[in-house]
Amino acid sequence: MEIKVLGTGCAGCKALYATVEQVVKEFSLEATVDKEEDMVKIMEYGIMTLPALVVDGKVVAKGKLSAGEIKEILVG
Repeated sequence: MEIKVLGTGCAGCKALYATVEQVVKEFSLEATVDKEEDMVKIMEYGIMTLPALVVDGKVVAKGKLSAGEIKEILVG
């Protein structure tokens, strides 16, 4: 699984990245977690709300997410 957190480095983006890393570790998911802060690359996803969560190339969530919401997205 390839996970990307899209954001410009704001507090919300950093929090989402940290929470995603925590969930991946907690559930021992085989995943790579990356941050994308380049606005040109972020715009390629066609989103206007940050932060955003991308899993395997698809935007799966936008805006502030709780740990529970992230678990639901990544684990099911």
